[in-house]
Amino acid sequence: MCILSLAQKPIAITVIGAGAYGTAIAVALSKGGNAVVLWGHNSKHIEILKSNRSNPINLPNIPFPPLLYLEKSLSIALSVSKNILIAVPSYVFSCVLLKIKINLTDKIRVIIASKGLEPNTGRLLKDVVDDVLGNNVSFAIISGPTFARELAIGLPTAITLTSNDVDFSYDIQKLLFSVKNLRVYRNTDVVGVQVAGAVKNVIAIGVGISDGLGFGANARTALITRGLAEMSRLGVAMGATDSVFSGLAGLGDLVLTCIDNQSRNRRFGVLLGEGINIDQARKKIGQVIEGVYSAKAIHMLSIKHKVIMPITNQIYQILYENKNIYESVYELLRQTYVDEIEISS
Repeated sequence: MCILSLAQKPIAITVIGAGAYGTAIAVALSKGGNAVVLWGHNSKHIEILKSNRSNPINLPNIPFPPLLYLEKSLSIALSVSKNILIAVPSYVFSCVLLKIKINLTDKIRVIIASKGLEPNTGRLLKDVVDDVLGNNVSFAIISGPTFARELAIGLPTAITLTSNDVDFSYDIQKLLFSVKNLRVYRNTDVVGVQVAGAVKNVIAIGVGISDGLGFGANARTALITRGLAEMSRLGVAMGATDSVFSGLAGLGDLVLTCIDNQSRNRRFGVLLGEGINIDQARKKIGQVIEGVYSAKAIHMLSIKHKVIMPITNQIYQILYENKNIYESVYELLRQTYVDEIEISS
């Protein structure tokens, strides 16, 4: 039966991506009284979600609210709402946009919930939207310290929202404010919010490696602090304002991703530090590890913009050049004869 005939009220938003984060957003929004459609590329996975009325793989034991509808057809999912939220891994982001473009019949407004960069080009995801869908498309970006499970069960959460369209920004903020315990802060720095969301995952891998090696809290704090400096330097070089990196999208998301084991990037790093090889570590995590893709793109951007990023450089060499982990971490920790203010500016 068609969604429109099933729906008790107009569909407020369509969520593209039925992984942990996309599902969590769909659950949270529908709990807030909004009719939400959730689409995923794997029709068998959508059938499982539909029959279980939950996502047993990514978010077990969290039931779907009545206002959350599952849809296998992308064309139908896109036709029921003009607000399209995309929560897919960065490495498939452009492919998903192309599928969306093919199935579009009406103008849409895009909310980017994915965090990362286009892997082979280092482009910001907003620029990919402009390239595929046209630069006249209204877009918004949501980012900040959000673990999927905590968002889905309604624990207190704060996020950042930025957009190129004031009216759209207020519409999305109003929609998000319907979610209990969710606080939304607007930010105008489109570049900074996206850079922060990508770099924090790479730093989290480095912190995880340090913890897996047993290097302790001192080293962990040093890596987070210097990671924030790297994030800020790259962002400013790309046109961001420095202040965004002290907020939710920067420092907030960085700390969350680096210190809590709900972070798959951190857990991946811990496994590497414990001596497990990259392929085995990825299998153990069993989900997309954005920092692996971001490390390559950010390394490329650091060269392009001539930005010093020693932590990112070491993680890149570990992941893509088979550099010894002990050698990399000690090389980072030996970098003491450097003026902190100079490398932070």
